[in-house]
Amino acid sequence: MKKVTILDIAKAANVSKSTVSRVLNGTAAVASDKKRAVLDATDRLGFKPNVVARSLARGRSMTIGVLTQIIGSPFYDTIAQGVIAGLSGSGYSPIFVDGQWQQDEEVVGIRALLGRQVDGLVLIGGDVPAEEIVELCGDLPTVIVARQLPDDVHNCVFMDNVDGGFQATKHLIEHGHRDIAIIKGLAHHADALDRFAGYRQALKEAGIPVRDELVLDGDFSADSGVDAVEQMHHRGITFSAIFAANDMTAFGARLALSRLGIEVPGQVSLVGFDNQMESAYTTPPLTTMHQPARQMGAEATKAVLAMIDGEPFESRRYGGRLVVRESVSRLST
Repeated sequence: MKKVTILDIAKAANVSKSTVSRVLNGTAAVASDKKRAVLDATDRLGFKPNVVARSLARGRSMTIGVLTQIIGSPFYDTIAQGVIAGLSGSGYSPIFVDGQWQQDEEVVGIRALLGRQVDGLVLIGGDVPAEEIVELCGDLPTVIVARQLPDDVHNCVFMDNVDGGFQATKHLIEHGHRDIAIIKGLAHHADALDRFAGYRQALKEAGIPVRDELVLDGDFSADSGVDAVEQMHHRGITFSAIFAANDMTAFGARLALSRLGIEVPGQVSLVGFDNQMESAYTTPPLTTMHQPARQMGAEATKAVLAMIDGEPFESRRYGGRLVVRESVSRLST
């Protein structure tokens, strides 16, 4: 069978060889339509970077590829810090790429890492389908962090987000709240969906119906927290508490409540998720679900290094821990 070359891909995608090279190596920005054409052509022709060849001198490249999301995001950067800490003293160095929460960019980033002949991969979050990860990575040691995928095909280190959403909402219910708003995360994001499922489960167990007007869309950003609170206020929706899908959203919600003259927790209680460092220093300090981000990053690194050496690894599920601070008060009746 003829080996597929970059020239073959360029002809199939109707682009130049240099464009194909930029897409596969992730070395420069490429228009989205051309990028999609190149990726479609590589899949159609069955082209795969050589992930088998290693440095001839050492047999290994001594590098670990790391796909992260939105470099600068406190949560993902904390996981990345755990990855770096886990590699300390191992002789391996990390190579980072940023998926930017865009599936095409994630695929380009993974291909770029594979093209650099990394010895293993740590994929932090992301939206690339499970089966496509298998096709891309083959038998290269790969661990997925902060995302749960089928155990029979992937090794994952993740948190139980359903339980986390349940704990956060239950805490508010135990303080007498029934009109509990939720500001969700990205609509397609598994963590956001799981946290919302935990919210609904807690309400159901307490015999509290889900009020559609208290379910607000968000995208894990502070802006979405501001927008959600302003939307409820303008629509005259009554609520005594908010569960925000992450701390950034909670920070935005807190700002909007302050602008409206609504006291936290005197008039509205607030719970976040992730336990970012800044959550302990807001006014008031934020009650939030702790997610062991750094620990998960270190555990993923430990796992991928073990897999490189031929040792087995089983997926690891972490439980969340509610960090109680000062943003929740008991609702007076």
